Amino acid sequence: MAERENRRGNRRDREETPEFADRLVAINRVSKTVKGGKRFGFAALVVVGDQKGRVGFGKGKAKEVPEAIRKATEQAKRQMIRVPLKEGRTLHHDMYGRHGAGKVVMRTAPEGTGIIAGGPMRAVFEMLGIKDVVSKSVGSQNPYNMIRATIDGLKKEQSPRAVAQRRGKKVADILPKRDEAPAESSQVAEEA
Repeated sequence: MAERENRRGNRRDREETPEFADRLVAINRVSKTVKGGKRFGFAALVVVGDQKGRVGFGKGKAKEVPEAIRKATEQAKRQMIRVPLKEGRTLHHDMYGRHGAGKVVMRTAPEGTGIIAGGPMRAVFEMLGIKDVVSKSVGSQNPYNMIRATIDGLKKEQSPRAVAQRRGKKVADILPKRDEAPAESSQVAEEA
């Protein structure tokens, strides 16, 4: 019996060992009018990530704010996705995400650019661990739809390694060679 409880305890310890950061994106107070007056409830939207390529979002509803945040955080941890990052700081390619009327455009950026994004999208990028990205939200300003559209776009992210593996080639065969592009432009300049 003690061994069984010990095993359960170890499992809990293993689940909580990865350090996740969380960010409260939105909190909404809703009311229900009843015979005696109004009953208030709260809805929370939370983004959770390990800042190393994993991110998730969740929503929770409760009569008290801390309970709503706790529920949202638990849901976010269950729904995490892994996103491949280029050099651990930016996206591999530009992409477009959509959910309902929420549309977002995300573009890779050179080092030192920083996170150029609006509120809910910024929270997703910070929890994901992206340091350089340029993004724009086109359409819905609703934070729920913006986050869902951002996650939709991030799910489409593909690393060169994954593409090479799918095609049965090497990564070097897929990526353009860096030395060829400048050499061609210098030859053109010499001929002119």
